[in-house]
Amino acid sequence: MAKKKHSVFSDLVRFLINGSLLITFGALLLLIYLPYSKSINASFKPDPKPMTSSYSGSSNKNSNENTIVNGVHIATGMIYDKDFEVVKAACTSCHSSKLITQNRATREGWKQMITWMQATQGLPDLGKNEPIILNYLAKHYAPKAEGRRRNLNTEEIDWYVLTLD
Repeated sequence: MAKKKHSVFSDLVRFLINGSLLITFGALLLLIYLPYSKSINASFKPDPKPMTSSYSGSSNKNSNENTIVNGVHIATGMIYDKDFEVVKAACTSCHSSKLITQNRATREGWKQMITWMQATQGLPDLGKNEPIILNYLAKHYAPKAEGRRRNLNTEEIDWYVLTLD
């Protein structure tokens, strides 16, 4: 059986058709993306808006979103202070607040975690907010000198001796 010879012209036509399909597909993706580009891009940027008066803690009884009880923001479980909104915007846009509240580290330890997230997880440069975030984390989520429970006072325990008789 003889092989068909491909002409340069047929190869060129095949190349142009494949290229046209790629360009058409790319144009369709662009047409789909453009109307939604602002909302898509905005979803990847933290919104460090300052706290408003709606964070009084009792204005909305149906939602814990803005409730502060005993210095803790109920929706996130994070300690509330003047820098809370900056930290919430920067950190919880990528992960749960539980990753903050369950960990303890020194300021240097938090800095290392941020550096790791920037190197491996796509965290952008925090700019002027980095010292604010580090100060908040080091203040509220520093290592504790205590264990899981207080030590027992052995002098107050009424000891007994177990015998095998």
